[in-house]
Amino acid sequence: MDDIEERMRQLALENEALRAELEETNHGVLALYAELDNQAEELRQASDLKSRFLSYMSHEFRTPLGSILSITRLLSDGMDGPLNIEQATQVQFISTSANELSNMVDDLLDLAKIEAGRITISPAWFDMFDLFGALRGMFRPIVESTGIELVFEEPAGIPRLFTDDKKLAQILRNFISNALKFTARGSVRVSAAMEEATSVRFSVIDTGIGIPADMHERLFEDFVQVDSPMQKRFRGTGLGLSLCKRFAGLLGGHVGVESEPGVGSNFYVVIPVTLPEGLAHGA
Repeated sequence: MDDIEERMRQLALENEALRAELEETNHGVLALYAELDNQAEELRQASDLKSRFLSYMSHEFRTPLGSILSITRLLSDGMDGPLNIEQATQVQFISTSANELSNMVDDLLDLAKIEAGRITISPAWFDMFDLFGALRGMFRPIVESTGIELVFEEPAGIPRLFTDDKKLAQILRNFISNALKFTARGSVRVSAAMEEATSVRFSVIDTGIGIPADMHERLFEDFVQVDSPMQKRFRGTGLGLSLCKRFAGLLGGHVGVESEPGVGSNFYVVIPVTLPEGLAHGA
C-alpha cells in the first residue's frame, strides 16, 4: 500500500512538472508569435514606406525632367536662333540623358504602384496586327540610326486577344529595346505563335551578346543587370525585366529567356488569349 501511495505521489509530481513545462512552453510560443507579428508589421510598414517614397520621388522628378526636355526641344528647333554643331551635340546629349532618367523614373513609379497594389488592368479586344504596327512605328527611328534589322513576323493564325494591350506592349517594348541595345550587328525578330490552344507566346529573338546560363533565373529579379562591357554603356535601374515579369503575372502569364553567350537571346512572354476572370479589375 505504501509503495502504491509513493508511486502515485511520484506520478503527481511528474504531472505537475510536466504541466509547468508545458505552460512555460506555451508562454514561449505565444511570445514568439507576438514577436513574429511585430516583425511582420514592421516589414509591412517598411514596404509601405518604400512604396510611398518611390511614388513621391518619381512624381517629384517628373516636373524638372519635363522642363529639361521641353527646353532641349526648343533649343533643337532653333527657337532662340540656330545652334552650331558643338551646341547641337551638347543639347542632344542633355536630351538623351534626360530621356534615360525619365525612363528610370517611370520604372520606379511602376514598381511603387505594383507593390502598393494600385496597378489597374484594363482589358479590351484587339488585333495583333495593330499591336505589331504600333511597335514597328515606335522603333523605326531607332533602327534607322543603328542599322540593326528589326523584323516583325506576320502573326498568322493568332485570334483577337482580350487582355491589357498597353501592359503587353510595355513588356514587348522592353524586350525589343534591350535586344537592340545589346545587338551590335544582325537582327532582332519579333514573333507570336499559339501555345496549347489557349495562350500566345510572344518572342523577341536577337543575334546579340547572349547571356550566361547562370544568369537566366536572376535576370527577372529587381535591380539585376548583366555584367558585360556593353552594359556599362547603357544606364538603367535594372527594373525593366523585373517589371515585365510582374506585368506578365498580372495578365495571367509568365516570362522566360533562352540564351547563349555569343549566339543571341530569346526573351518571351506567354499570356492567355483571354484574360482570366478575377484579373480584369487590377492588382
